Amino acid sequence: MSKEDSRLLDAIYERGYVYNFHFHLIWVTKYRKPIFTTPTLVSDMKKILTRIAQLNEVTVETMAIMPDHVHLLISFKPKYAPTNIVKAFKGASARMFFEKHPETKQQLWGGHLWSNSYYMSTLGNMSKEIVEKYIKNQPTKNLRKNSDRHSSPD
Repeated sequence: MSKEDSRLLDAIYERGYVYNFHFHLIWVTKYRKPIFTTPTLVSDMKKILTRIAQLNEVTVETMAIMPDHVHLLISFKPKYAPTNIVKAFKGASARMFFEKHPETKQQLWGGHLWSNSYYMSTLGNMSKEIVEKYIKNQPTKNLRKNSDRHSSPD
């Protein structure tokens, strides 16, 4: 097994498909207002996001709650659209957070916890360059295997 092929061992195996990707997701509070300013507020948001992840079959690998934004490193099944995962996190977390801490709603103009925007990027164990090299070498590998099978011993 080649080094590139062995990276599939880190993949998640599901019925009918195998995947290995991760998303870095960041979103900010409305107007970058510092809301998560105490250990209790941070802890409560972490619990909320963990619960939302469980309900949506999302694996949270790393999480950081900053005063005015959230960082998540997550993975989820390919059957889910990334935009729907983001909506689930942002929508449900705002609702649940305001239920637990209604006093924070007054700190936000318009009563919205999160800005409309977010940043999301994909990550994997292999860099773009490694994948490009792996794909480009596929015809060469297959040609070598076929020629070895069809060559006659002298």
